[in-house]
Amino acid sequence: MIENYKDFKLFLEKLNNRPRILLHACCAPCSSYTLLFLMKYFDVTIFYSNDNIYPKEEFDRRLDEITNFIKNFDGIDLIYDEYDNNNYDKAVKGLEDLGEKSARCYKCYEMRLTRCAIKAKELNYDYFTTTLSISPHKIDKWINEIGYRLEEEYGVKYLYSNFKKEEGYKKSCELSKKYNLYRQDYCGCKYSKEVALKK
Repeated sequence: MIENYKDFKLFLEKLNNRPRILLHACCAPCSSYTLLFLMKYFDVTIFYSNDNIYPKEEFDRRLDEITNFIKNFDGIDLIYDEYDNNNYDKAVKGLEDLGEKSARCYKCYEMRLTRCAIKAKELNYDYFTTTLSISPHKIDKWINEIGYRLEEEYGVKYLYSNFKKEEGYKKSCELSKKYNLYRQDYCGCKYSKEVALKK
């Protein structure tokens, strides 16, 4: 089990083949740097599974943006789950009034990473991971805790995730400008949208 970024980099340096990895992606900006980084070491497939996003039009817009972004690179496939915001509502029931970086967010990470682990197992990927940790608003400790638990549960390897390291978030902002990517002004759920509207 990798527990820090230094060990993560050492692990990558020792890879002598190109494992297949299923990369859960929340949006094109967060995918940009994460994808370019992982492409050096893995054969990457993007997995867009985000029932938390609200409304449906926003879900579709982010999916379209990722679809268009990966056309810039050879050999990157994309698969996605159909949208059902009810799944998110069930996952965070009773936690609706909590804010950013709360137990509500933990449940949201868990919901999406679980879908990714299941899909990775179903399609025989070597690893799964997520772009979520590139955001300074996300708690990578929780993300990795969930990922390793799902590795045990589903028997597919989880790749340690902390893509904000080495100015990953800054680089994602630069890539967003380079590729003219749509950068949303809220995380995705109805609650984060309400906060953004108030601001």
